[in-house]
Amino acid sequence: MWGFRGCFSVIRNTALAWVVDTALMAIARLSLVVLDCPDPWSLAPFYERLTGMKKTQEGATYVVIGHSLDNGIGFQKVENYRRPRWPDPVFPQQSHLDLEVDDLAAAHDQALAIGATLLHDGAPRFQVFADPVGHPFCLCAS
Repeated sequence: MWGFRGCFSVIRNTALAWVVDTALMAIARLSLVVLDCPDPWSLAPFYERLTGMKKTQEGATYVVIGHSLDNGIGFQKVENYRRPRWPDPVFPQQSHLDLEVDDLAAAHDQALAIGATLLHDGAPRFQVFADPVGHPFCLCAS
């Protein structure tokens, strides 16, 4: 049985290599995983200790930690926060991905083309989408 690498090597050696390479090009880069929480200023220090990351950003409703300014973990204040009870679907996990893009308008169109649904338009800074099964993610202008 061929693994993914074996199949890809065969395809790469054909005239279709350019088409496959183009189809696999990324639309966005991961910049943050954002966790909903009742108090970002209490939760962030826990993850600083756990990961060795340091606070890189802070705002009225959020804290971000990371090894650099390029990526990290965000903690977003949510009123009436309900604690997840994994794996209980009645109390699901509350997190989303922040994906950085160079061209928000182009990434918007590309995300819709591959099955995303626009949930909120915060252009020109960000847009919130859902993946095909409903997980939220943000495309953020770099």
